[in-house]
Amino acid sequence: FLALACLAGGAAAGKAVQKSEGEDRKITEVVKLLQELLEKSKAEGDTERNLFAKYKCYCDTNEADKTAEIERLTEEIAVLEAKIEELQAHNGKLSKEVAKLDADMAQNKQDREEATALRKKESEEFLAEEANLVQAIAQMKDAIKVLAEIGADQTLSSAADHAQYMAGHEASMLKLKTSLKTALVAASAFVSQKKMEPLESFIQAPFTGTYSARSGEVVGILKDMKDTFEANLASAREAEKRAQTAYNKYMADMVKAFDEMESAYNTKQGLLSDNDDDLSSKRTQLEAAESQKAEAEDFLAKLLEMCASKKKQYENRVDLRTQEEAALSEAIAILNSDAAFATFGSVSATSIGAQFFQKKSSIRRHRQLSAAAGADASNEEPRKRAMGFLQAAEEVKGSSPLLGRIMAMLQANNPFKTVLEEIEKMLGLIEKEGEADADQKNWCDKERKETNDNLDSANKKIEELTAAITELNTTINDPSTGLIVQIKNTEDDLEENYNSQVSETKARTEENMVYQKDIGTLVEAEALVEQAVKVLSKYYQKIMAEGAFVQMAKDDPAPPSSWDDKYEGQSEAGGSSAIEMLEFILQNTKQEEKQAHDDELASQHSYEDSMQSLKDSEAELQETLVNLKAALASAEKELKLKEEDLAKTEEELAALEAYLLKIKPGCDFITENLDGRITARVKESQSLKDATKLLKGSPVYKQAMEEEHQEDLGECKGICEKSEDHVDCKACLGKTSVPGYCAGHPATQGC
Repeated sequence: FLALACLAGGAAAGKAVQKSEGEDRKITEVVKLLQELLEKSKAEGDTERNLFAKYKCYCDTNEADKTAEIERLTEEIAVLEAKIEELQAHNGKLSKEVAKLDADMAQNKQDREEATALRKKESEEFLAEEANLVQAIAQMKDAIKVLAEIGADQTLSSAADHAQYMAGHEASMLKLKTSLKTALVAASAFVSQKKMEPLESFIQAPFTGTYSARSGEVVGILKDMKDTFEANLASAREAEKRAQTAYNKYMADMVKAFDEMESAYNTKQGLLSDNDDDLSSKRTQLEAAESQKAEAEDFLAKLLEMCASKKKQYENRVDLRTQEEAALSEAIAILNSDAAFATFGSVSATSIGAQFFQKKSSIRRHRQLSAAAGADASNEEPRKRAMGFLQAAEEVKGSSPLLGRIMAMLQANNPFKTVLEEIEKMLGLIEKEGEADADQKNWCDKERKETNDNLDSANKKIEELTAAITELNTTINDPSTGLIVQIKNTEDDLEENYNSQVSETKARTEENMVYQKDIGTLVEAEALVEQAVKVLSKYYQKIMAEGAFVQMAKDDPAPPSSWDDKYEGQSEAGGSSAIEMLEFILQNTKQEEKQAHDDELASQHSYEDSMQSLKDSEAELQETLVNLKAALASAEKELKLKEEDLAKTEEELAALEAYLLKIKPGCDFITENLDGRITARVKESQSLKDATKLLKGSPVYKQAMEEEHQEDLGECKGICEKSEDHVDCKACLGKTSVPGYCAGHPATQGC
């Protein structure tokens, strides 16, 4: 029995050894599987590290580019906002100035209208007064004439009463009273009541047919009134002339002021319009820059979030893979050790797959002036003395054609009358020469003023055009905010956008390939692990089913205890733990597969969202590029027009300056020598007048004039010898009768 028991025990032990060797072969398959999984995990870790390096390079590059773009756009926005604020402030100032100019122009126009209305009223009042005075003067003359005809004028007679002259003049007296009444009505506004009373009394008194001394008083009053009216008329006309002159000067000054205000008004309106255009352009640029900045900030925010998420994913995957590789290494160590079955129960292998996440992210004439001085008259004969005056004047003045001609005539012994007539002509020429000099001076002053005004306007226009050209050049070529640099930046952004689309698509393709490879590996691993679990489970179930038992008699001797009655093998020493570990690996592998599917779906959605954002940004950039190029074309066109206008204005300025230089010698001459020429003409005229006086004062001249006068008396010479003032001489010369002449000239001697 004992031998049989020993034999049975040895057989059981050998069977156990065989099972142990079989189990080692199965565990070796698991170890090889785990070793393959470990190598694949390391290879995938290297692949993911390279992919993450590329991903991080993409994140760093785009983060730096977008950060620089945001800084550039922030600076551009600040410059544009400052420029807009400056333009708005300038427009506000211009608007106030335009409003003031408009009000001043309206006030100017109103003042001119009021002045015109007042001038018209004054002119009408003057015309009415002039008509009244003219009528009154005419009527006074008629009344005085009638009174003179009836002998009322005592200055024409030596007696106080002339009844013999009044007979038969009743009708004339009635007509006189009628004329006086009419004249008194017209004169009532200009004559005092004290003078009116004798006239009214004269008119109202009945006609007696006898001359009264009272009519002489009336004639005196009438003459006095006529003189007063004539003086008033002359005074009124002079006042009207002065008023009209003052009005003309006032209107000229006001029109000039209005034209200057209107010019300033139009200029400021033009600046307002230019500023509005520039303001609109700057606002458009500001909106575009703000939009680009917002897009860049949104892109950067998404990029940072995506990159942070991807980094976290990578770190998590590295951590999980580290844990997985540690678990695999530990599992291999456990399965490959002598004490594997003893330690399986104390090992907790956790291998959870790492996760991948990917998200996206601009003078006309000259004359010699000279002075003339008169020489002192000597006791020489008048002709020689006159020549002395003229020679002295010519020595001072220099060669004078006028003085030389007079001296030649005197030397040629021309008649005094001929010489005097020539002197009168020469005095007239001297006067005309003075007028010509004054006209020349006035012309020069006018031409210089108008040309200088035009020069000021041209210089002002050149300044405005130069400022506008500078501003347009800034708008086009400014290195920070110019249209050209904006277009380049937009084109760079478009190229960057395109490169981002290409790089993201490439990265997405590479990730998808890794995903497909990863899924294939996971599926293969699941199959292997499932097979290993199936083999191990089947093996241990078989061991448990084939357990052996040995029964001993009660009465047999009791040996030392060595094992239990029931044979359990190595099932409880680690076999079930190995299965559980493999099942845990299988479960984590399936979870990793599911996570890989979820990550792929999330990455695809993130890729599609990023591509849509890039497409939208691309469309906005293209629209911005079109608008900027249109603004550039408009600015370049305006710049060309401004430059052409500037060139034309500079040509006009050069022409004006050349014109001033052209007239400068003549105008400077007349301006600098006008006073000397005036003095010379005064002395030359005085010399001619002194010569005339000397000639006329000579006995020869007087004798010649007397002979000429006697010849002019003709057949009346004998009658006029006694007195040329006598009525006989006057009547003879007038070829009329003495009574007839006295009738018209009663005060003549002999009447």
